[in-house]
Amino acid sequence: MADTLTSVAPRGNIFAGFFRSIFNTLVMIAESDHRMKAVEKLTAMSDAELAERGLKRADIVRHVFRDSLYV
Repeated sequence: MADTLTSVAPRGNIFAGFFRSIFNTLVMIAESDHRMKAVEKLTAMSDAELAERGLKRADIVRHVFRDSLYV
């Protein structure tokens, strides 16, 4: 009796892996930025806490990036 193997290991595209690693590195750099940490901190607050600071949830990103982006 003979056994036949019909499954084939997928071969990934070399360029896709290369660009995926570059993209993941850029995402990691962006997520470690102090502004992103501030956005996460403000997003974790309740609406009442944001109101005490004079913010609405929709304005968090605009508030954090106000000095670097014209939004």
